[in-house]
Amino acid sequence: MALSPLDIHNKEFSRGFRGYDEDEVNEFLEQIMKDYENVLEENKTLKNSLKETKEKISHFNSIEETLQKSILIAQEAAEDVRRNSLQESKLIVKEAEKNADRIVNEALSRARKIAMEIEDLKKQSKVFRNRFRMLIEAQLDMIKTDDWERLMEYRPDAEELEAASDVE
Repeated sequence: MALSPLDIHNKEFSRGFRGYDEDEVNEFLEQIMKDYENVLEENKTLKNSLKETKEKISHFNSIEETLQKSILIAQEAAEDVRRNSLQESKLIVKEAEKNADRIVNEALSRARKIAMEIEDLKKQSKVFRNRFRMLIEAQLDMIKTDDWERLMEYRPDAEELEAASDVE
């Protein structure tokens, strides 16, 4: 067991005929006691400091562990977000491709329909043109007939006019 300063102070030595000078020994023991007391106090302070440091280290280790877990969770969350974003972007691309295909197909269908309508209009235009030409030709033929000449040469008879007015 370690000596305390009080043990050093109370230590009694046996006296001999030619022993050490008692005052010198007491003075030396006093100095040892003070130094030993200082060493013990310093040791106590260092132990307290060591205890506080260990507590701080334990606290910081706990914080470090928590931070590492937080970083790991954040990395996992970031990976999940990245994975979900990638899946969502693939879905968006697929949807856009479907819409693009649908739009292209609708456009092609409309283009076919318009082309068919154009062909139908061309046929109708051709029929109309032919009928119109035939109508005009018939009118021209009518104008070219001799009936117009006879109409111009027609002179009503005065007696016929009188008979026609009496009847009315």
